[in-house]
Amino acid sequence: MKFSEIANRLTGISTPFGGVSWQPAELEIAAARRVIAFLEDRRVLYEPGELEQPSHCVRSVIEIRHYLSDELGRLGSGAEIAASLRAMRAACRKFLDRVGTDGERVVHFANDFGHYASWTFYSALGEMRGTFGVHVAKIAAAFQLDVEDQLASILPASAIADSGDDDLQFLREYR
Repeated sequence: MKFSEIANRLTGISTPFGGVSWQPAELEIAAARRVIAFLEDRRVLYEPGELEQPSHCVRSVIEIRHYLSDELGRLGSGAEIAASLRAMRAACRKFLDRVGTDGERVVHFANDFGHYASWTFYSALGEMRGTFGVHVAKIAAAFQLDVEDQLASILPASAIADSGDDDLQFLREYR
């Protein structure tokens, strides 16, 4: 997905008195590129849940959490991207707290779709993906980065993309 499409999905606040311009530092741009490239290869963030092995998902989330911690350690304390990296890292911790990191507590039963553990696992996975989607969109928009379509599938929906045919016709006629 192109940067311009991602930027259109985010809403902002504008005033008639002007706005603020921000130019990111090279260190932050490089970090944003690394983070997006790393997350694009993390299937746990976008593959349909039934295609994934829960224990592999847990291991991948642990790797993501470590990676985000490493990136935070490279950045300065005032880096704009740091808030998003911390939020995604917190989402990883929350997922791991809910499903367990030992591979036994919830993960053991997660493939049994009638067992309560599967509800817990897939609910936690969906919540984590939602958090990542918002922050990947924020990073991509702030640093004008494209995102591969698979990862872009977790980004917040566009208001126009959510409209039905009747709504689109209305928008065309009354713009």
